[in-house]
Amino acid sequence: MFRHVVLFTWSETATEEQKAAVATELGRLPGIIPEIRAYAVGADAGVNPGNHEFAVVADFDSLDDYLVYRDHPAHQAVIAEHVKPILASRAAVQFVV
Repeated sequence: MFRHVVLFTWSETATEEQKAAVATELGRLPGIIPEIRAYAVGADAGVNPGNHEFAVVADFDSLDDYLVYRDHPAHQAVIAEHVKPILASRAAVQFVV
């Protein structure tokens, strides 16, 4: 299995509506991109100071399936229309599980 983890911190001007739209739109991707095997998105629980504000964990059967997701037009649209406009920072890692 191939896992993709991405963490976002939002800009100071990001609204609650914009943050919710990111979660909603990302949450639609498993119904659009069949290569996704498992998918979890969510806001940080606020337990530890200094954390990123939002996370995505996605599992795929292979690196090739991850690349389909990465480059899929629906995924790219969510990034362009919802994530980038409110993004302050991003961290990501991919690894074999």
